Amino acid sequence: MKSLSMIAFDLGASNGRALLGRFDGNRLTVEELYRFANEPVYVVGSLYWDILRLYHEVQQGIRAAFSRTRQLECLGIDSWGVDYGLLDGQGRLLANPYHYRDNRTRLGEERAFSKVSKRDIYYRTGISFEKFNTMFQLVAEKECGDALERAKTLLFISDLLGYFLTGEINTDSTMASTSQLVDVRTRMWSQELLTALGIPERVFPAIVAPGTIKGRIRPAVDESRAVGLPVVTVAGHDTASALAAVPVIVSAGGGCGTNAAFLSSGTWSLMGVEVDEPIINDQTFRLNYSNEKTLGGYTLLRNIVGGWLIQGCKQQWEEEDGRGLSYEEIAFAAQEAPPFLAFVDPNAAMFYSPGSMPAKIVAYCRETGQALPDTRGAIARCIYESLAMTYRKCFFEIEAILGKALDTLCVIGGGANNAMVNQFTANALGRPVVCGPVEATAIGNLLTQALALGELGGLAQLREVVYRSFASTTYLPKDVGHWEEQYHRFTSLLESAKEE
Repeated sequence: MKSLSMIAFDLGASNGRALLGRFDGNRLTVEELYRFANEPVYVVGSLYWDILRLYHEVQQGIRAAFSRTRQLECLGIDSWGVDYGLLDGQGRLLANPYHYRDNRTRLGEERAFSKVSKRDIYYRTGISFEKFNTMFQLVAEKECGDALERAKTLLFISDLLGYFLTGEINTDSTMASTSQLVDVRTRMWSQELLTALGIPERVFPAIVAPGTIKGRIRPAVDESRAVGLPVVTVAGHDTASALAAVPVIVSAGGGCGTNAAFLSSGTWSLMGVEVDEPIINDQTFRLNYSNEKTLGGYTLLRNIVGGWLIQGCKQQWEEEDGRGLSYEEIAFAAQEAPPFLAFVDPNAAMFYSPGSMPAKIVAYCRETGQALPDTRGAIARCIYESLAMTYRKCFFEIEAILGKALDTLCVIGGGANNAMVNQFTANALGRPVVCGPVEATAIGNLLTQALALGELGGLAQLREVVYRSFASTTYLPKDVGHWEEQYHRFTSLLESAKEE
């Protein structure tokens, strides 16, 4: 086969990247071309995404790609889930998309549960309840204005950017599943749920499978060399793209096997396992586990607040110092701090909104009667140890749901670089933690493009390419007995906080 050159746009909640992938039929190499900030904007008390700025950055990324190579075969875009933009009957954007942390979602929760029971929603969709889910956002949208009534089309973030490039309107099954509005049995938009909530079915686009051609870049895009370039519908939800790039055992001696859980680690941490069919029962309902569509099936997973806590602290400390602060500096300070001083629940409501994160960490410790972390290193270590304990709790819950033990945790995404957290996690689990690839989301995006072009035969072959192309790092458990003792202290703290 000929060598393929492709672009992956990976948009996260704090930044976006354009990456150039070159696939020779055996191995994939990835080169970062362009990186840009993705910062929300407050306007008159509401929080929005600056979608036109993101589209501009996508165009800049295309230009950067053509500066490195003459020939490009295609591009694909993935992003975070749930958020959306609305188009009118002429295909024009009605307003900037709301940010999932905007406060209106609280109203959506209240209104939705007054119309449909939580149990009915869960058993119909298999999706966990998070205050930012598209379902709650749309109920709030309906209550707060007439934009939904004026809209003809709803497009999720990656689909909206794809529409700007190609003029084509659709969404892929992985992105649609994040909405909590897809019937898990029919795999189509739930007419019953939409009717009960008063959400117009007409706005929802057709659902297509990942690994298909969405369309071609139209002449209206300001980059003549890109006109006609195919845009591939990849696994548009970034977690699904990342999961496609979890390596499997293809030879003795390495990789992540089928008896492993995964942790996609970034601003959010998502831990789960791949399953052929959704697991929906009273246990998964009670524990709030989600069944989201993937490239090859489904994933049973739990949303965990991940790097958001340390990102918030880093931002605050940089403002105080008037200079940049690296994560390596923070980790070094955490290493010097005393262990197990205090724990926090990363998913506590007080950490959801941005701002004053170090003060919130200290306040949580004060309110729960713990020692107060009084240095930056102590605050960072408190966060890192709390994340490791939260990962252990989730890992054991998954084992209980499956009714079997898991032997490995595979960490992918930016968190694969955090040696301290990964070692802490291995200690807490008492299991090996295999980390990498860091660029899993972009890798899954790129290789799904190769799949769409007919250069790969399926998910198994895709993962074999990942295994051959990218190294991993394994962390073995240490001091397991001490971590076991501290885990009981952590769970007791969570129970006490819940009772209050």
